[in-house]
Order: sequence, then structure tokens, then C-alpha cells
Amino acid sequence: MTDDHRDFSFSTLSSIDPIDISLKNTDFESSLNSYSNIIPIEIVPINSDIKQPKQEKTILQDQFHNKIVTYQSRSMNKSSEASTKKVACFEPREQAMDMQNKNGTNELDKLAPEDMTSKEYYLDSTAHFAVHEELLKDEIRTKTFRNAIINNRHLFKDKIVLDIGCGVGIFSLFAAKAGAKMVIAVEKSNVIEYAKKIIRANRYDKVIKVIKGKIEDIELPEGIQQVDVIIAEWMGYSLYYDSIIQSVIYARDKYLKPDGVMFPDRATMYVVGIEDRDYKEDKVEWWSNVYGYNMSCLKNYVMREPLVDTVDKRQICTDHFPLKTIDLKTMTVDDINIDSKFRLSALRDDYIHAFVTYFVAEFTACSQRTVLNTAPGAGYTHWKQTVFYFPDYATIKRNETLEGTFCCKVNLENTKKLEFGIDFQFDGELSSLQSKNQYFMKG
Repeated sequence: MTDDHRDFSFSTLSSIDPIDISLKNTDFESSLNSYSNIIPIEIVPINSDIKQPKQEKTILQDQFHNKIVTYQSRSMNKSSEASTKKVACFEPREQAMDMQNKNGTNELDKLAPEDMTSKEYYLDSTAHFAVHEELLKDEIRTKTFRNAIINNRHLFKDKIVLDIGCGVGIFSLFAAKAGAKMVIAVEKSNVIEYAKKIIRANRYDKVIKVIKGKIEDIELPEGIQQVDVIIAEWMGYSLYYDSIIQSVIYARDKYLKPDGVMFPDRATMYVVGIEDRDYKEDKVEWWSNVYGYNMSCLKNYVMREPLVDTVDKRQICTDHFPLKTIDLKTMTVDDINIDSKFRLSALRDDYIHAFVTYFVAEFTACSQRTVLNTAPGAGYTHWKQTVFYFPDYATIKRNETLEGTFCCKVNLENTKKLEFGIDFQFDGELSSLQSKNQYFMKG
């Protein structure tokens, strides 16, 4: 791709923390068995004298062996700053860690965020403030929620609001400022301790009631049985990665009044075709000759791993096709998965090397149309877009069409596990192509 800011990531945002890692002279090679598909370019001790330029390296920690694997990214544009890719393992092996004592109390719940070590952050990665700093600095995301709430005070005045997955409490603060009678802020992570301090510091502690736990496991305070508004940022990469959509559906069915509103309450997933020869060759074909050695066997694994990245809108060479629209007010858990046919029409003569997905979330209860758009060219968000490369490419002429099916299966026990299937066929004047592809996002 040609964009200056390229990040390869679908699990590191939520699972990586560079704090409190001590160096021990242990056998690091054995630890790589836990991440068998990560290819390290450089292994650097944490006390190394190597200087790291800003935004040039991304650190992925092996939390169990106290080592750091450093990945060097390539520059997309020689005249621009070096870009970064956050690399995640293709099929990480889950590590079972017993954090419970004899009476079943979770020791992790007792820790304040500032007392947590890398081991605890591995299990509760969202407790670290850096995760929330990135979310808060996503201005499109944060300002869209703020405008939807503050500009619709009539929906919040003297109402009871439920904020699911409140993080540091920014949306709860917006709701309180909009005149809510009570805001119930629910968060399962230890970051809730920061939220309490922030809410108290801003003198909203009499309005905002903070509860630690999963929405499925808690009871609302003061005997409250129903709420007027539910706020939940449930969307993830490619809409569903690390999503809490099933928790939002649960809360809606149990707590939302019949005439209650949800923020946001509708989302549509789109697919579009892009030209991306240079970046695809660097990402995939590079394995054909690595310092004179043939490593082509890795191409299949690289191809099956979607890329979460910022896509330059100039690469788009087809129209945009809506794969699925979900209505949070009426949908059930059975409606989460996507299985849709699509049809893309070429906007110009070009090559298609990959498909890109993104989503648009809507706040339909607002008096004026309010949307959160993550499309290429709509402005940077932390969700970016998701890129699906396929082995060959299609040479397409303007107005020719490419047809296929797109499937996304969500593991509701762990929404960091998504399976995708993209099958398509193209029969054009200059080329014909039929392709079946499977992809996996696992964090």
C-alpha cells in the first residue's frame, strides 16, 4: 500500500504492554514455541543500547519469558517517516494460567492498575492507561460519541443511563454533562479504578455509579430494574474482533425500557476492492527469496492473516458494497455472523489485489444524522480498515463486475477469534479468475 501510516495489528493493541518487563538470562528460543508462527527480525534485550527512533519499531512481549521481540517495519514512502506494523501470531497457543485461590477469588481483581505487573497485564491488558489514551486520541470516535450525546440532551435529561465497558469513563462523563439523572458505568477491567478517580476529580461521583464486573454478572444499584439509554462502544476491528456485542444484546433484553434508546444502534459492514501490488509483493512475495533461501512455504500463512491497516482511498478501484446491516434494537445473537453475496463494479481500468472491509455505525435516535465512518479516506480511527489479500490478482476494466460471497464467523466465547471466507469469480475481457480463500484473526 502507499499510505504513510501502516499498522499490521489485530491483537497487539489489546494484549501488549511494555511496562514492568525485567530481563533474565533464560532460554528464549524455547519460549518461541508459544508463538510458533511469529517471525522475529531482531531480538533485543530490554537493556540494549540500541536507540529506537520514534514510530519505527513495535514491541511484542513474550509475557511468560520476560523477553522482547522487536519487529522492524519497512517504509512505505522514502520521503515519509518510517511506518510501523504491529505483528501478531497467526495461531497463538493459549496459555492457561490459574489466578484463583482456594476460595475461588480472582486475585487479579484485587490489584490496582498501578500495582499490576506484565503477567497481570497479559490477562487484563485493557487495564493499562495507554490503551485508553489511544482510544481517547481517536478524535473521530470520541467526538462522534460526544456530539451524539451532548447535542441530544433531550434524550438524557433526567434519564438513567447504562454505559457498558466504560473504560476510563469518558462516555459516562458526557452523559452526566447532558443531564442524566444517573449513569451506571460498568467495566470488567481493573481500569475501573482509574475511572473512579477521574469521575471523582470531575465532581460527577454523585451522578455516576461505577460497578466492576461483566454486565452478565452484576446487578444494577439502588434496586434499578430498567434504564432509558444504553451506551456501548461494542465495535472492533472488522466490526467484530474483540467485540462485546453479545453483552450489549444481553443488557438490552434485561435492562432497556421498551422505548429506550441505544448509542449507537445500527452498523453496516462494507467491502471494496483495492489495487495494492507494491505492498503485497513486499508482504507476500518477499518470502520467495530471503537472503538467498526459499521460504515460500510461509506465503500461505501470511496470506491467511488479515491486515488491520490504514488504506489510502486512492487505492480503491471498485464501488462499495454493503455486506450486512445490523440493528441493535432488534437483532439477536443468531444474527451476528455474516454470510453475504457481494458484487463489485470497477471504477477504472486497474488490478485488484485485495478486498478491504470497514464499518459505519449510526446513532439513529439523534435529531440530526450522526454516524461513525471508518471508510478509507473518511479520517483516521483506531479501527483503521481490514485488508484481505488473495493469491492471484484480477485485471479489470471499468464497469466490469466481480461477484462473490463473504462469510464471517464469530466465536462468541472469545470474540478475538474470527473466521472469514471470501470466494469470488471474475470473467473479464483481459483476465478470468476464480478463487476460494480462508482467513483467521486470532488474538
